[in-house]
Amino acid sequence: MSNETYVTVIGNLTSDPELRFTPSGVAVVSFTVASTPRQFDRQSGQWKDGEALFMRCSLWRDAAENVADSLHKGSRVVVYGRLVQQSFTARDGSQRQRLEIQAEEVAASLRYTRLTIERNPRRPESAGSDNRSQNSQQGTDWDNAF
Repeated sequence: MSNETYVTVIGNLTSDPELRFTPSGVAVVSFTVASTPRQFDRQSGQWKDGEALFMRCSLWRDAAENVADSLHKGSRVVVYGRLVQQSFTARDGSQRQRLEIQAEEVAASLRYTRLTIERNPRRPESAGSDNRSQNSQQGTDWDNAF
């Protein structure tokens, strides 16, 4: 859709990714990325941290399992996806809203680390499938996730 907002966030995972499965067996992983801007203060000659942004993210299907298996608390990541606003009822009964990235891509940042890439073997049920058509079903799966 042309009116969707796509964003890229670079930061560190605040905890290990949380992998869950919908009742129909679809994998979904949730994680939070902390991104802290840094600015150079010319007067002091030092770098200073700005206010941290904590962005909740979710990712579906095979990619969700890959994230859960590959990334851990403190991992520096690059996340690209749709920025969505979700409304929900809190435990105290109040109505709340939150922003979340429904990720399309998650990658380990290679700025401060090295990694070895290992390709997953193809699964028969996912062979030839179109990832974009799978992502279009996210809203339906999320509503029935828990």
